[in-house]
Amino acid sequence: MDSIFSNTKEAFSLKTNFQLHRAKFLFKIIENKFLVRLGTTFTNFSLKFRLPVTSLIKFSVFNHFCGGISEKDCEPVIFKMYKKNVHSVLDFSTEAFNSEEQFDDCYKKKISIINFIAFRSEIPFAVFKPTCLGRIDLFKKVSSKDQLSFLENQEWNRVVKRFQGVCQKAFENNIKILIDAEETFVQNAIDDLALEMMLIYNKKTPIVYNTIQMYRWDRLDYMKDLLKTKGIVFGFKLVRGAYMEKEREYATLMNIKSPICLDKSSTDLNFDKGLDFVFNNIDKASLVCGSHNEHSTLKIMKKMSELGISKNDDKVWFGQLYGMSDNITFNLAKMGYNVFKILPFGPVRNLMPYLIRRAEENSSVKGQTGRELQLIITEINRRKQKIINKDS
Repeated sequence: MDSIFSNTKEAFSLKTNFQLHRAKFLFKIIENKFLVRLGTTFTNFSLKFRLPVTSLIKFSVFNHFCGGISEKDCEPVIFKMYKKNVHSVLDFSTEAFNSEEQFDDCYKKKISIINFIAFRSEIPFAVFKPTCLGRIDLFKKVSSKDQLSFLENQEWNRVVKRFQGVCQKAFENNIKILIDAEETFVQNAIDDLALEMMLIYNKKTPIVYNTIQMYRWDRLDYMKDLLKTKGIVFGFKLVRGAYMEKEREYATLMNIKSPICLDKSSTDLNFDKGLDFVFNNIDKASLVCGSHNEHSTLKIMKKMSELGISKNDDKVWFGQLYGMSDNITFNLAKMGYNVFKILPFGPVRNLMPYLIRRAEENSSVKGQTGRELQLIITEINRRKQKIINKDS
């Protein structure tokens, strides 16, 4: 697929030859579902029994998809990308918390990240995963409108307090805050909290952005109902979705209708309709497009041109994950659009659930990994040819 995103020289301008060959090796593995399953099993086994594999993981997959162990570790990557007009969004991507002490620690970490990025033009957004601030089973119960016990009510009030504390801190520092989407069985509670925060903090400008997973067939109706709410500017981060296989398995287990579109083409159509809806209401909504899809990116560029929205208008941002779709990120940045990379960081061991999910998602999305691999190989060959031409 030849397009404006096929400029590999620009896409991989920050990568050394070693990093390119490492990327080629990783995506060749990710392209093979069997190897991904085998690698996942081996990694989980090694971590469970404390085998000495963290150095190998950090040297390979961690360094490709993550910024570092700490915020300071990420600074060299942040500064390099910002010189290319690519912003960063720091994501402390540890998961599977289950105690009040851990939730409080995670809350403090989110606050410290906002303090760290305050007044840094290279980092315009913060992000958090809601179930890092409270038990997933509690989110599930609230989403189902089940009756909470006295103790559960107290626990939920602490979750709401943490949730609002993060949004308040972002508001005070004029930092936009992205609320991650999660599985359908906890999303109603997240959506309700996100709207509550928008009603408080989005009266004049979008601070709080809720993530909308468009692989869910009900999300367009959800956005239409949401915009009936008056007096706020909505922040939407549109993504295709990250929990497809888990959602379908859960629906089968519970004997309920799957919340997921029938196939990828249905999801793509739903995503496009979501984009159309946002741009039709761009006077009261702002968009972050979290997509690695070239067609969707081109569609947004066309919409912006048709509506006379300037390339660097703060109403529209593009975002991709670090280590993926550099051809979209860096070519968009070169053209002057607002773009960022989600830059995960944290202890290697704690980030393994995130890294495994990245590998599984890539192996299940038809064409995505192949496209990444094709671009990497093209750039490796371009550099080889440049050397040959120079020596001849």
